[in-house]
Amino acid sequence: MKQKVVLKVAMKCQKCRTQSLKVAAEQQGVSSVGLEGNEKEKVVVIGDGIDVVKLTTILRKKVGTTEIISLAEQK
Repeated sequence: MKQKVVLKVAMKCQKCRTQSLKVAAEQQGVSSVGLEGNEKEKVVVIGDGIDVVKLTTILRKKVGTTEIISLAEQK
């Protein structure tokens, strides 16, 4: 079951964006990572069996304030 997770992360600089993509890509089950939004503040993660709570916790520790916007099954 593929999942599409959209997270809003408080990113102030390019280094923060790079760090958030790197952290998301390292998680188990992730197949695709990207940025969305006008200011590239949303991280979109697509994968199989992603632990969203763990991903959110790690992003909060390493990058900044993070909130889950949506969690849906990818078709």
